[in-house]
Amino acid sequence: MYLKRLELVGFKSFANKTTFSLTNGITAIVGPNGSGKSNVIDAVRWLLGEREAKNIRGAKAEDLIFAGTPQRSRMGLGQVTMVFDNRTKFFPLDYEEISVTRKVSRDGISQYLINEAEVRLKDIIDFFAKSRLGTKGLTIVNQGNSDIFVRATPQDRRVMIEEALGLRQYQIKKHDAELRMEATRLNLDKVKALIEEIAPHLRLLRRQASKWEKQSEVEKGLRELEQQYFGGRLEVLEKEVQSLKPKFLDLDNRQKTLQTELQKLQFQLQEVEKSGPKGDKNYNEFKKRQGELLSRRSIIQKELGRLEGQIEFLLKQPKSEIKASEAVGLLEESRELIKNILTKTDWGVVRELLSELVKKMDRILAGGGEEQNFKAKELETSKEKLSADLLELDRELAELVATEDKLAEEQKTFNSVFKKAFESVEKKKDELTLLDNERNRTLFDQERINIRRQELENLASQNGRKLAEFEEVLRLHSGQFSQNEFAKIDFQEVEKRMLKLRGELSSIGELDPAMMKEAQETEARHNFLSKQSEDLEKASEDLGKLIKDLDEKIHTEFSNSLKSINDRFNEYFKLMFGGGRASLKLQKLEIKNEKLESEEVELEKLEEDADKEHKADHGSLEVFVSIPRKKISGLEMLSGGERSLVSIAALFAIISVSPPPFLVLDEVDAPLDERNARRFAELIKSFSKKTQFLLVTHNRATMEAADVLYGITMGEDGTSRMLSLKLESAEALKQ
Repeated sequence: MYLKRLELVGFKSFANKTTFSLTNGITAIVGPNGSGKSNVIDAVRWLLGEREAKNIRGAKAEDLIFAGTPQRSRMGLGQVTMVFDNRTKFFPLDYEEISVTRKVSRDGISQYLINEAEVRLKDIIDFFAKSRLGTKGLTIVNQGNSDIFVRATPQDRRVMIEEALGLRQYQIKKHDAELRMEATRLNLDKVKALIEEIAPHLRLLRRQASKWEKQSEVEKGLRELEQQYFGGRLEVLEKEVQSLKPKFLDLDNRQKTLQTELQKLQFQLQEVEKSGPKGDKNYNEFKKRQGELLSRRSIIQKELGRLEGQIEFLLKQPKSEIKASEAVGLLEESRELIKNILTKTDWGVVRELLSELVKKMDRILAGGGEEQNFKAKELETSKEKLSADLLELDRELAELVATEDKLAEEQKTFNSVFKKAFESVEKKKDELTLLDNERNRTLFDQERINIRRQELENLASQNGRKLAEFEEVLRLHSGQFSQNEFAKIDFQEVEKRMLKLRGELSSIGELDPAMMKEAQETEARHNFLSKQSEDLEKASEDLGKLIKDLDEKIHTEFSNSLKSINDRFNEYFKLMFGGGRASLKLQKLEIKNEKLESEEVELEKLEEDADKEHKADHGSLEVFVSIPRKKISGLEMLSGGERSLVSIAALFAIISVSPPPFLVLDEVDAPLDERNARRFAELIKSFSKKTQFLLVTHNRATMEAADVLYGITMGEDGTSRMLSLKLESAEALKQ
């Protein structure tokens, strides 16, 4: 892994986009004072998560954005990007190239991106902390801070080494765990206070709830008895209803059969009626005709008797002429009589006979003796004719009597068949009537069941229940009850027990539902808080264990590495000073940690306090040196150059044990004389095989050690400009 590119856009004096292409070795940045060289170092420090304004030479975020010049307008955004080659998977991301970007706008909004994906500042700090990079250690040494290791406090020296060793990520985790533990303890105290607060009220509510529980127990028992009583009686009624269903089905089937048979018999009766004698249709005319004939026969018989009387009278009279006046009188009387008869009848034949009689009488009256015989003959003739008519009437009457007898016989036969058919129909109707009576009895049984059911429903209603509840239970548990289970129930005994339980409920009295609800809610809250208390205590225990494990890991790795760092520190110290000795010693200090009062603290505050907190974890580092030919009692007696040499020796001792991906040094070699500057150049040359260097320098020896030189100048428009030179290419051109 190495840093491939550093890109600046609108950052401080770099208004234009400026890209530094870096190599695995040493990249040196040179240029006159005030050209903007140190702005490159500030950009790296800012990108690594620096929040201290003094360390990046800006009082506020707006100071990091190009402010503009008379020749160039200001910019609204400052941006720095570092691109890493990750083919070795140094960073725990599955990308061969990783870009980290930080942006800031004039309205104060900051953005952090890893491979164009926005992240938090905390994510950036954690990302670099796992890679032994950060702003607290010696990864970046700003201008004028070449003696930073000597000037640092013992606690800060420990922080520098921890960051170089990659232990800062554990310190951050530990501090986060401590904050969570503190928050957990605060929450636990709050929970316990709440539990203590509701405990007295809960005891009162529990006493009320015990009555409610007893009431609930009695109600439960009552409901079970009600289930047995009402459910059992419902089951009995239901079985009785079910037993009636086959009867209704049988009655329906029999009724359908009888109705079908009745319809068939009624059809047969209709056919019999249709086949009956047709004479009965003209029976009235027949009787009328018979009456007319009998009446006519009676008239003819009377007329024959009269004619016979006249003939006998005429034959007994002497053959003499009669007086006209007498004959006329007699005849007129006869005529009047006959006329009178004619006026009272309507028969044509009688009218003709009587008319003929009138004529004969007229001739008798007109003829005298001779006419007597003639008249007698006419009367005889009339008699014969009337006798013939009488015979005809008798014959016709005889035919009518024969016809009447035939009709009577046919009617008798028809009546016999009709009676049989009619009796069959009536018999079926009687059977249907009996069937209807049986259905009515069955319906009456069903109605009695309904009345008993209604009584049961009224009883359930009086007890505040609905029969539908028990119907639903029976429906849901259909088939689960044995057939004889309800048959074994003594309903009278169950009813007595129900009355007893209702009496107990009455003695308990009415309970306030609101209080019961409050008791349940308070109990639930108490249980919840108790569970929360247990969870918080468990979380606190787990966090304590985590903190302890992190402490042990930090202490173990720091202690194991400190010996190697001490050996190398002494070695490089001798190299720098031509002898002497130096060492780092761990001092156990009793420093009381200050707890955070607020649970919500900004990330910057968390990180800053994390550095303060872990200083007291396992002590701090003191530097002890012995310079050849010089007796000193403390570091404050060292000159500026000596301080820088000690710090450089400590820097190379640390990176020799735990080499970081890269180092950024801003004029660290400035306080060194020419001899020590060359020693410094040789050291970075040898260390460049494992660590990438980005240097700002004015020293010729350091420039000669660099693989790439970037020159920074200040343009006429007040912006920094960059020129590059690869020294290998320059050497090749020179040859």
